Amino acid sequence: MDQRKLGSTGPAVSAIGLGCMGMSDFYGPTDRSESIATIHAALDAGITLLDTGDFYGMGHNEMLIREAVSGRVRDNFQISVKFGALRDPAKAWLGYDSRPAAVRNFLSYSLQRLGVNHIDIYRPARLDPSVPIEETVGSLADMVKAGWIKHVGLSEVGSDTIRRAHKVHPISDLQIEYSLISRGIESDILKTCRELGIGITAYGVLSRGLISGHWSKDRSAGQDFRRGSPRFQGDNLDNNLALVERLRAIASEIDASPAQVAIAWVAAQGGDIVPLVGARRRDRLTEALGALQVKLTPAHLAALAKAFPPCAAAGARYPEAQLAHMDSERPLKAS
Repeated sequence: MDQRKLGSTGPAVSAIGLGCMGMSDFYGPTDRSESIATIHAALDAGITLLDTGDFYGMGHNEMLIREAVSGRVRDNFQISVKFGALRDPAKAWLGYDSRPAAVRNFLSYSLQRLGVNHIDIYRPARLDPSVPIEETVGSLADMVKAGWIKHVGLSEVGSDTIRRAHKVHPISDLQIEYSLISRGIESDILKTCRELGIGITAYGVLSRGLISGHWSKDRSAGQDFRRGSPRFQGDNLDNNLALVERLRAIASEIDASPAQVAIAWVAAQGGDIVPLVGARRRDRLTEALGALQVKLTPAHLAALAKAFPPCAAAGARYPEAQLAHMDSERPLKAS
C-alpha cells in the first residue's frame, strides 16, 4: 500500500487508516471476533495506522487493539490515541481534562491497556478550555523526550490553537472531520496546517455512514450516536440522502461504490491528508480499500464539486451541545 507522511515531522503511514471507535462504542452492538478479524484484515492489507481513544468504551477499544495486534511486529504499525475526555459509569460526558498531571496519568493507563512501550501519536481529544494549550503540549513534549510517545497530534482545534501548540512542540497532524459534506477546514484550518507543515488525518469521511450509499430513510439509528445527530433528523435526512443520490450517479459512471468515491475524494484533496475509515466489518473494510483503486479525473472532481458545493449538507455535524466544546468550530479571530 502507498504511504503518506503526516506533516514535515510525523511518521509515514498507510494511505488509509483504520478508525476503531465503532468497534467499542457509539454505533450500537458490536461483535468482538469480527472486530478483531477486521483489524487483522486491515493490517494484512497494508494498513499501518490504527486510530483509537482511551474513552472509546472506557478503555475497551484499547484492550481490543491489544488483543488484535498481539504477536505482530510493533514497528510495522502505528497507534494514534486521543485522550482527555471524561465519562461516568453511565457513559455520560463530564468534560475534558488536559492538565499536565492528567496527561501523564491518561498516558500510563493507555500504555498498559494497549500493552505497548510507546504510542506513536498522542493527542488531546478536544481543547480543555481551562488549560492553556501550551501547558498540555509542553507535557506531551516531555513524554516525547522520555520515549513514551513518538509524535504529538491535535484534534478538532482551530488555527489559533494550532499555531500556539506548534510553537511549543512540532505537531505531526491534526485529526478533524473532513468529507464531501463536512468542508469546514477548507476556509482556514487546512491552510494553517499546510503553512506549518502539519498533516491531516480525516475522520468522518463517510459522515458516519450517511454518504456511504448504505443508509436509507427507513433505517433506524437505534441507540447509537446517530439518533441525536442533526444530519440524520427529519427534513435534514431527506436533503442529505438526496445528495447521496447525486454521489451514487457519479459513482456509477466511475464503476465504483458511493463510499469508495467519497473516500477517494478526501484522499485526492492532497498528499498530506490520510482518510480514516471506520469499518467495523471485513466486508466494509474491503469496500473501503477499493477506494485506493479509484482514480478521480479532473472531470470527476468537477462533477463532485458541482454536486457537493460547500455547505450543501443540511444540519450541523454534531448536536449544538457538543459543538460548543469544539475549538475548531469557533469563529476566526480578527487579525
